[in-house]
Amino acid sequence: MARRTFSIGGVHPDDAKISRACKLEVLPTPPVVWIGLSQHIGAPAKPVVAVGDKVKVGQPVAEPGGFMSAFIHSSVSGTVKSIGPRKDLSGNVQTYIEIEVEGDEWAEGIDRSDTLVTDIPEDPKLIIEKIRLGGVVGLGGATFPTHVKLSPPPGKKCEMLIINGCECEPYLTSDFRTLLEKGEQVVVGTALIKQALGVEKATIAIEDNKLEAVENIHRILSTLKAKSPKYFGIEVMPLMKKYPEGGEKQLIDAVMHRQVKSGGLPIDVGAVVQNVCTALAVYEAVQKNKPLIDNSVTVTGECFPRQANVLVRVGTPLRYIIDSLGGMPADAAKVVSGGPMMGKAIANLDAPTLKGTGALLFLTEKQTRRMPETNCIRCGKCSDACPMGLEPFLLVRLARSGDTESLESNAVQDCIMCGCCLYSCPAGIPLLDEISSARGQVLGIIKARAAAAKAAAEAVKAKTE
Repeated sequence: MARRTFSIGGVHPDDAKISRACKLEVLPTPPVVWIGLSQHIGAPAKPVVAVGDKVKVGQPVAEPGGFMSAFIHSSVSGTVKSIGPRKDLSGNVQTYIEIEVEGDEWAEGIDRSDTLVTDIPEDPKLIIEKIRLGGVVGLGGATFPTHVKLSPPPGKKCEMLIINGCECEPYLTSDFRTLLEKGEQVVVGTALIKQALGVEKATIAIEDNKLEAVENIHRILSTLKAKSPKYFGIEVMPLMKKYPEGGEKQLIDAVMHRQVKSGGLPIDVGAVVQNVCTALAVYEAVQKNKPLIDNSVTVTGECFPRQANVLVRVGTPLRYIIDSLGGMPADAAKVVSGGPMMGKAIANLDAPTLKGTGALLFLTEKQTRRMPETNCIRCGKCSDACPMGLEPFLLVRLARSGDTESLESNAVQDCIMCGCCLYSCPAGIPLLDEISSARGQVLGIIKARAAAAKAAAEAVKAKTE
């Protein structure tokens, strides 16, 4: 039987999963960490510590700065040395809490044992509150505060939880290793999220180039279902290997055969999607009282001296990771945070990791060299490849003419910046770069329009009161 996949577009880049056999290893704690206050979508967190304070591992150092925000905890024990501006991996200035490491003393109440806790609390509110207090955010790339995502607005109901284990980006393997080595915790975390949402069905979706992970989760589910009915309704689903299978809307299409409309959200079609590492973080927060203070990072690339999947404390300088694994290769021309399709080039290797840092990819000059741009030959390959059903060749033409009105009417705001158009273009046109810039402009216009409409509505309301 043919494996499921999403219905529109997609491409088939080489897997290049050269680090897939590398087991998760714990990176030694660095001598100093810089913990950023902007580690999630929404408002930055606000510091609750001061310079000179002593902190322990797992102690809160910043509280949510608004409804769409998250707690941030110290990933080390030591002394707060400074709170102030520092450049992030893109070279932009953000606020960081600098902590000088002194030993490894953990906050009270955190269970550091390897004992698997499988009992699922009955109260959904208790689960969500522990997730909130643990500062858990989505680890699939978007870093959306998880407690917010698990609290759908009135009138919206989740029908299925989808756990994303696709890891469709080339080179990345930390999710795969998590499914193999921490599969029990992922399944318990899935059951916890399922209980929090109050849904009957959950699907752990894994691409079919990771059949070892599929088999491992099958085995774990069989064992846990024999112990408790809380694990009923959870299934594992192999999907066809196709990029970007792990995109939220594409995954919903593949698993549920439902399409999220332009401007819509997954909950509009009854779905909530979480990454496998988010499920692991939920398990640790709820069952072990351990906040999100570390994450798994793939360090890879043909030119890198030692492939690795490492558990890294949040706030660890990127250069420390590189040096710990053999140092910067001489022929590396670019270091990317993430995969080659959607990752971002790193401008500052002294920047620290964030909660959502998932990979460091080292590329040679040959791998990063772009083909010279030639004229569009009207082949339509970019449109065929677009998983959102857009027409990239048209969007670029509109972007170059500055026609933001037509860009919006042609749904440039729906672009997920997956890079399928650029990957498939035989003319070497920088489709992704230009569409991404145009998308940002149009989203800014839409946001300003919504703000103006809200202000006008509030002004009318004030007059009538």
